[in-house]
Amino acid sequence: MKKLKNEKELLKEAIRVGMIYAQKRGAAEFEKTDSHHLKIEYLYRLLVHDQMIQPLAKGQEDGPSMRHKLAIWIAKALPDDHPLKQ
Repeated sequence: MKKLKNEKELLKEAIRVGMIYAQKRGAAEFEKTDSHHLKIEYLYRLLVHDQMIQPLAKGQEDGPSMRHKLAIWIAKALPDDHPLKQ
């Protein structure tokens, strides 16, 4: 798994956008006390369920792989001139 440039910042943006998506869809209501890992896992599973991202292979569904998958998802969704893609 090749690390993306700005992967940490892309992940933050993916969580922010993903939480908005989940709330608008009526699938979740996140609390400030929810852990970072819980948000990542829930958003990954929601996006896989909605067929917005390709699921990871069985046995590879761990934290780093989910974080990487979310970063790839948001990197593809951002416009080309976005600062995180530079």
